[in-house]
Amino acid sequence: MVDYSVHEQVAVFEVNNPPVNAFSHKVRVGLDRSIDKAIRDTNVKAIVICGKGRTFPAGADIREFDQPHKEPWLTGVFEKLEKTTKPVVAAIHGTCLGGGLECALFCHYRIAQKTARVGFPEVQIGILPGAAGTQRLPRLTGLRVAMDMITSGRHILAPEALKYGIIDEMFTGDVINAGIKFAKSVMNKPLEDRCLKNKTVKDADQADQIADEFMSLVKRKYKGFEAPIDCVKAVKASATLPYREGLKAEAMYMQKLVLSGQSAAQRYAFFSERAVSRWKIPGGNFQTAKPLPIKSTAVIGAGTMGTGIAVCLLNAGYQVYLLEQNQKFLENGVKTIRGIIEGSVRLGKTPMAVAQKAATLLKPTMKYEDLADVDLVIEAVYENLSLKREIFSKLDKLCKPTTLLCSNTSSLDINRIGTATKRGDKVAGMHFFAPAYYMRLLENIYSTETSPATVATIMDVGRKIGKVSVLVKSCQGFLANRMRGPLSVEAYFLLEEGSTPQEVDSVLENLGMPMGPLKTGDLSGLDIGYKIQTELAKSKGVELTADSKFLMGERISTLTRTMYDKGRLGRKTGKGWYRYEKPGGKLATPDEEVMELIKDHCMKAGIQRRNISTQEILERLVYSCINEGFKILEEGVAATPEDIDISWIYGFSWPKYLGGPMYYANKIGLDKIYQRICYYHENFPYSSHWIPSRLLQKLSENKVPMNQWCSGTDSKL
Repeated sequence: MVDYSVHEQVAVFEVNNPPVNAFSHKVRVGLDRSIDKAIRDTNVKAIVICGKGRTFPAGADIREFDQPHKEPWLTGVFEKLEKTTKPVVAAIHGTCLGGGLECALFCHYRIAQKTARVGFPEVQIGILPGAAGTQRLPRLTGLRVAMDMITSGRHILAPEALKYGIIDEMFTGDVINAGIKFAKSVMNKPLEDRCLKNKTVKDADQADQIADEFMSLVKRKYKGFEAPIDCVKAVKASATLPYREGLKAEAMYMQKLVLSGQSAAQRYAFFSERAVSRWKIPGGNFQTAKPLPIKSTAVIGAGTMGTGIAVCLLNAGYQVYLLEQNQKFLENGVKTIRGIIEGSVRLGKTPMAVAQKAATLLKPTMKYEDLADVDLVIEAVYENLSLKREIFSKLDKLCKPTTLLCSNTSSLDINRIGTATKRGDKVAGMHFFAPAYYMRLLENIYSTETSPATVATIMDVGRKIGKVSVLVKSCQGFLANRMRGPLSVEAYFLLEEGSTPQEVDSVLENLGMPMGPLKTGDLSGLDIGYKIQTELAKSKGVELTADSKFLMGERISTLTRTMYDKGRLGRKTGKGWYRYEKPGGKLATPDEEVMELIKDHCMKAGIQRRNISTQEILERLVYSCINEGFKILEEGVAATPEDIDISWIYGFSWPKYLGGPMYYANKIGLDKIYQRICYYHENFPYSSHWIPSRLLQKLSENKVPMNQWCSGTDSKL
C-alpha cells in the first residue's frame, strides 16, 4: 500500500491505493512502517511523500467511518512524520484533499504541479477535517482563507495555494524527480520553524470578528446544515487556544458530527451519487457496454429548455446545431445562450477560453437537413406526443443511421416516441431539469428497445456535461416528476381543506427544502398546471368546471382554474399563491385576496374547511411521495432507492442532510410510514396515490434492511 524506495539519500514513499490513494488502515500501517524504516536508515537524509498513479492521497477511506477504528490513527502517523529530524516533502499531483492535505500540512515542505488541486471537502459529508486540518491550515493562510475553504469544501488550484502559502513551490514534469530535487535542496536545514504546530495564526487578534462574519454567512448559505457551523468554531479555536487545546476542540466537534444523523445521511448521499452510475438494463450494463463517440450534437427548440441544454453541451466542448423553425425565436435563443454564458464568465464560473470556444461551436439553423451528420439529437419542444413523433420520424429519415435520437420529455412514454422511427434501439430520453444549465440532475430514460450502447452513451454525455445521471425505465412521468406528483396534488387539497399557502410551504421549508410547493408553482407559472389538467380532461372527453371534484373517479382540485381565471399566474404576473412586489418579482408575501378566493372556491364546491396540524401537512406532502417511490421501485422504473434519493437531491433540492426521501422513510421506520399511508387511504379513498404500495407493505412486515431494497425485491419476499 506504500511503496518504499531510496534515491540519492532521499526515501520516497509512494502511496499505492488506487484509484484515489485513500488513507485506508493498510495505507496507514504502510506509512507508519515506512517512516520507521527511513528514520533507522542513516543513509537517508530526507523523505518525499507522493501518490502513485494519477493522484496524491485524496483523503481518508470513508467506508471505514461505520467500522471500528483501528490503530494506527491518522493523526498519530502524521505526528511521527513531523517529528523526524529529516526534512519531509509532500510532492503533490492530481488532488490533495481532506486527509491528503492534512498529511501535507504535517510535512515540512509542500510542492505541487501547477494543475494540482488542494482542499478540505469534508463538510460535504457532514464532518470537518479531523486530523488537525482546522488547526494547521489557518497557521499558513490566516483565518479568513481557512474558514472559506473549510466551510465551503471548495478545491483550489496550485497557483492559488501558492499565493496563500499552502505550498512552497510549483513544479512541472515527473513528481518523484521533482520531489527528490527539492528534498536535496533542503537537506540539513533546521526544521523547527517548518513545523506548523509551532506557528501562530497571523490574524488571531481578529478571531471574534472573523468568526462572527463566517457564522452569519454559513447559517444563511447552508441553512439547516450542522457541519459548516462546527467548522467555523473549530477554525476559530486555532486562533484562540494553544495548539494542543485546539486539537481537543477539533476532536470534540468531529466526534459530535461523525455521530450525527446529518453526517450519516450525507455519507449515504455521497456513496449513492457514485452508485447511480453503475447501471444495468436487459442485455448490458455499465461494465459491458461502451459509449459511442459523440462530437457533434443538435438541440431542437430554442425555448427555455432547449437553450439551457445547448449551454450545457457547448460548455463541455460539443458542437451544437440549434434548430428552430421561427427566425425570431431562433435569434432570441442564440441571444439567450450568449447571455447565459457571458453571465457565467462574469461570475467566474466559466473560463473566458471556454466561452470563446463555445461561441464558435454554436450553429443556429432553421434547416433539418443541417442535422444529417450529427451524432446526437436532443429534442426539446413542448409536451405533445404527436409533435414529438412527427419530429422523430423526420429525423429518422434525415440523420445518419448511427445518430442517437433523444427527447427531453418530462413525462411522455419513450416507447411511443420511439415507434415513430426505425431505430428504436437508438432512441432514449434525456430529461433535463430547469434551468438546465444549472440543475445537476439528468434523468436518462430507456425504452424496451433502447440498446445498452445507447444507454452507455447518454450516461457518458451526462458525465461529461457535469450532470448526475440517473437511469430509469420509461413510464408515464418517469421517476422524479411521477414521484413528486402527489406532493403538488396534496398541497392543493390541503388548501381546500383548511391550510394557508404559507402553512403548506413552511412545513417543507422547515424540513430543509429551499422552496415549498406553492412558491414553486408560482415560479413555474400556475397556467401550466391548469393547462395540463384541462388537456388531460379533454383527452378523457370531460370538460371541467370550477367546482369539479372528480375526474374519471379520481379526486381532483380545480383551484388552479380559479387562480387562472383571476389572472393570478404566479411570479410572471406579480400575483399567484402569494403577492410579489412586481411582475417577475421574487419576494413572496401572503395575500389575503388569495384566502378569499380559496374560501369562495370551497364554499361553491361544498368543501368544509378545518384546522390542519403541521404533522398532517408533513405526512400528506412527503409520505404520499414516499409511497409512490416504493411503487416506482416495485415496478422496476428505478433500480435502487439510491436512484430515487439522488433524483430528489439534485432534481428538487431535497436536503442532503436528510439523505433523500427513501432514506428519510427508512429512518422514520417503514412500519410507521405504512400505517400512516393506510390511514390516509382510508380517509381519502378517491386518491390513488394513497393506495399502499405492496412492496412497502412487505418490506415493513419483513423488516428488510435498506441495502436490500431494489427492483425485484418484492418477488423474493
